[in-house]
Amino acid sequence: MVEENLTKNSLNEIYKKISSVVPEIEWKFHAPLIQKINKLKKDKNAVILAHNYQTPEIYYGVADVSADSLALALEAAKTSANIIVLCGVHFMAETAKLMNPYKKVLLPDMNAGCSLASSITGKDVKLLKEKYPGVPVVTYVNTSAEVKAESDICCTSANAVRIVESLGVNKVIFLPDQYLAKYVSTKTKVQIISWIGTCIVHERFSSQEIEDIKKQNPEIVILSHPECPAEVIAASDYTGSTSGMSEYVKKNQPNKVMLVTECSMSDNVQVDNPNVQFIKPCNLCPHMKTITLSKILDCLEKETNEILIPEIISRRARRAVERMIAIGRSH
Repeated sequence: MVEENLTKNSLNEIYKKISSVVPEIEWKFHAPLIQKINKLKKDKNAVILAHNYQTPEIYYGVADVSADSLALALEAAKTSANIIVLCGVHFMAETAKLMNPYKKVLLPDMNAGCSLASSITGKDVKLLKEKYPGVPVVTYVNTSAEVKAESDICCTSANAVRIVESLGVNKVIFLPDQYLAKYVSTKTKVQIISWIGTCIVHERFSSQEIEDIKKQNPEIVILSHPECPAEVIAASDYTGSTSGMSEYVKKNQPNKVMLVTECSMSDNVQVDNPNVQFIKPCNLCPHMKTITLSKILDCLEKETNEILIPEIISRRARRAVERMIAIGRSH
């Protein structure tokens, strides 16, 4: 009875926190799943890592770590858990496996892909290296393990400029997001050779949309992700990674704000900043939304959807990620 009451109190605390973004009618379906998942992960010594684009019931309900892609990689590298459940997309689960080759890493839905990751292959990188011999390859973490294996170092949107400049060269191949590459090129004197890849969430935003929002809300602060088109970034008040945007809101507490990124990111930041009004003409990531509480429970119960990477690829890909981690992050 004591344990039952504690569980009920814990669930009430979770819902109290996220009630502004999760309707009560939905919570009735979420609560039993959250209860089962949280008990099961203790029984199995499992840890749940969730990306910032996960829905609030996952982000606040079952995740042990909720963060951007770099922080998830860092946490994956130091966890003592036997099982890692990665609530994100396939390349993130691969990165967790790279950092924990001897642990079991599970992905609730193996079809959770990424438009950026699918825009380039390891073969494409090899051809680029042949075309530009001796030019180091900086690869965004939003890529497959086989692409990372052909790269010199990885980066995230939070540390991309720092990673590029850390190499001490005058030219780099920067893969695969063309908009992030363009953004980085405005922040450094290093010549950027880019690829034509985009994020289906961020490429759909337009500067006209931003200007219309500003006209309707003159006092609004616009925060954009560097994966957005250049004209969207130019129309924004601040551009940064998901962690950078979150920290901006927390520090500055604007009266009204719009995050030019994935929808659930706005919901999750709103939960932690109840005094800020969020305007949300956002875009959903269909890949992130394949991850649900029921799928998390199922894969944890059955220990299915395990991420496996051939050693010949994982060893080289891990090196590129470890080089990034060694340099650290910058907002």
